[in-house]
Amino acid sequence: MNTTELERVAREIRLRDLQAVFEAGAGHIGGEMSVIDILTALYFRVLNVWPDQPKHPDRDRFVLSKGHTACALYVTLAKRGFIPEEEISTFLQPHSRLNGHPNCNKVPGVETNTGPLGHGLPVAVGMAIAAKLSAAKYHTYVVTGDGEMQEGSNWEAIMAAAQFKLDNLTLVIDHNRFQQGAALAETNDLAPLRPKLEAFDWEVTEINGNNMSEVVSALEHRGSRPHCIVAHTNKGHGISFMQDRVDWHHKVPSKEQYEIALAELSEAL
Repeated sequence: MNTTELERVAREIRLRDLQAVFEAGAGHIGGEMSVIDILTALYFRVLNVWPDQPKHPDRDRFVLSKGHTACALYVTLAKRGFIPEEEISTFLQPHSRLNGHPNCNKVPGVETNTGPLGHGLPVAVGMAIAAKLSAAKYHTYVVTGDGEMQEGSNWEAIMAAAQFKLDNLTLVIDHNRFQQGAALAETNDLAPLRPKLEAFDWEVTEINGNNMSEVVSALEHRGSRPHCIVAHTNKGHGISFMQDRVDWHHKVPSKEQYEIALAELSEAL
C-alpha cells in the first residue's frame, strides 16, 4: 500500500477501535490511538506475514510489548484477515478470545502473550537471536511504550541486542509522553531517549510517529546494528478532546463524547 492508502486504513482502524472500546465499556484508548499508525504500516506494508498461515516459519515476528493496547492490535489483525472482523464485537465479553491483553494461544497472528510491561523486548531479542542461530531471514519488530522503558529488563535486552549484533531487530518506542496516572516527565523521565539508546550502540531514528510517510521510511530501514525508532506520538491521536490527556490512558468515552469522537474520525475518512 502507498502512504495515502495506509492513512485511510489507519483512520478506519481508529474508528473501529473507538466503537469496540465504547461497546465493551473498557480499554486503553489513548495509547491505542497513538500506536495505530505504526500497527497499520507494519501489517499493511512492512511485515512479511500470511493470514492464512499465521505460523509460517518465514514470517516476520511482531511483538506488541505494550499489551494493554490489545484492542488496536485485534482490529488491525481482523482488517488484515487473521480473524473475522465481526469478532471485534466480542472484545472483553465472556468467553471471548479477545482479552484485555493478547494471548498467542488463542488469537492467530499474536506471537507472544504480553501485559506485564518490560517483557516484550526481551522476548523479541530471543526471537532475533533464534533467527541468527538458524540462519532464518525473518525480521523481528517490537513496540513498547515510553513509560514501559522505565523497566530495567528492557535495558538488559538492549545491551544483549548490541552484544549479539542483532541487525534483524527493530524496536519502536511509542513516545506519547504519558503513562497511567501521570506524564512521563513526572515519574521517571527517560527523555531524551535517543542518546541513551546510542550509548548502547544502537542505531536510532527519531520520527513523528503519527506521520505515515515517516513511519514507513523508518520501519523499512535496514542497517548493521539493532535499530530503535523513537516515535513521537500523541496520546489519543485523532480525537480532539483525548489528545495529550493523561486521563485517557484508561478511560471510556461517555455517549456524548463517543458521538463527538465518532464524528471527528468519520469526517477524516
